[in-house]
Amino acid sequence: MLSLLFAMDRNRVIGSNNDLPWHLPNDLKFFKETTTGHTIIMGRKTFDSIGRALPNRRNIVLSRNNITLPEGVELIHDMDTIIEMKEQNPNEELFVIGGGALFKDILPYADRMYVTLIDEEFEGDVYFPTFSSDMWRETSTVKGIKDEKNPYDYYFIQYDRIR
Repeated sequence: MLSLLFAMDRNRVIGSNNDLPWHLPNDLKFFKETTTGHTIIMGRKTFDSIGRALPNRRNIVLSRNNITLPEGVELIHDMDTIIEMKEQNPNEELFVIGGGALFKDILPYADRMYVTLIDEEFEGDVYFPTFSSDMWRETSTVKGIKDEKNPYDYYFIQYDRIR
């Protein structure tokens, strides 16, 4: 199964200057809990923003160029490799974690989306692509807890592709 995992604001902003425009520890905790033990796939800019391999996960970076990556990070050069991985491992959940260009290209092949919707508006330069509600069913919504460390209203929403 191919899943997308991301946080966005009300206007679909997912990034600003190669970083997240918000700090939401509960979203980072959700990310860690959801992806640990799985494969994560990201574009080169997303990897650069993280700066290292994330532990207890298979880390894969998609780049058209031959780039040097640290030990424990695999390089792939095209989306076909992601599609092949999905087809060859139908019982494994693969997570695409960004960025914007990769999300746009891979969205037609995704089976599930885990969205942290932050009920605020931020300045940003990367957006999640629009998707049709005719193609996706909201299967779960959990309201996050706003507190001193998590200063925004937010929701964890799961969408599954309608087959």
